[in-house]
Amino acid sequence: MSSSAADVVRLLTVKGETLAVAESLTGGLVAAEITAAAGASKAFRGSVTAYATELKHQLLGVDATLLAQRGAVDPQVAAQMAAGVRKALGADWGLATTGVAGPEPQDGKPVGTVFIALDGPFEGASGSAGGGKVEALRLNGDRAEIRMESVRSVLALLLKELAGEHTGNERAQDTEQNGGF
Repeated sequence: MSSSAADVVRLLTVKGETLAVAESLTGGLVAAEITAAAGASKAFRGSVTAYATELKHQLLGVDATLLAQRGAVDPQVAAQMAAGVRKALGADWGLATTGVAGPEPQDGKPVGTVFIALDGPFEGASGSAGGGKVEALRLNGDRAEIRMESVRSVLALLLKELAGEHTGNERAQDTEQNGGF
């Protein structure tokens, strides 16, 4: 388990918020990292591993025309996956990964092309609709390295957002609850 996953679980728990994950190229690795953290059940709702392109539409509500025109490895697909899993599993936050781990290119995209996305109740977002963030990654390495770096990157994306919203008072409460650690 990574310290990022433990930090994500801790911050979500302190805030009383929940997380759901939609995965493609990572095949469940993000969910595995999160659930390896003690106390994950307080914050983690679940995950959908939509490896097959049609499942991204059927289970996560990704636009079928978008998938047909651009393929599964696309920033808008990642954003819709994050929003879709958030809605489907009733979570405050949704994370998504889609990309090409290799060994062959996919949908005209080279190996190492990855899109990670975050959807949630962003500070300053107009209304309660929240919104999404997408990052494009260009990763090097073999299949396993690309997948693990995708996991690390998507957890870092959420951690950055959660830590940015984390106030000193919440930190003090968390320190008291966890014996000063």
